[in-house]
Amino acid sequence: MLYTLVMFGGETAEAVGTTEAAQQQQGALGLGGMLIPLILMFVVMYFLMIRPESKRKKKAEEMRSNLSLGDEITTIGGLTGKIVQVTEDTVTFETGEDRVRIQTKKWAIQTTAKMEAEEANKYKKK
Repeated sequence: MLYTLVMFGGETAEAVGTTEAAQQQQGALGLGGMLIPLILMFVVMYFLMIRPESKRKKKAEEMRSNLSLGDEITTIGGLTGKIVQVTEDTVTFETGEDRVRIQTKKWAIQTTAKMEAEEANKYKKK
């Protein structure tokens, strides 16, 4: 409104033109100013959420591919036992002294005794 008064007050239209150019320049900077925080937010999310999860998945997949006879395991359902047979995608393990054998898929193995011991040592060192 101030600019229209200046224009009607007998001033030149150049003042109005320069303010419009300044607003367009600020608009361009405003778009970049909005994109930079958005990009930074995605980068932070990647390093805080996505990358650690992919590391955990990779570690679990490595553990499942390295299962061997005699390993103590815990399934995602909470069953524990000792491995007696390993195939490409299944594991057979015995639970307790009654020697009940249970066959499960490898993806259902949550941890091994070695992995639990490493985690415990890791926290003891801190």
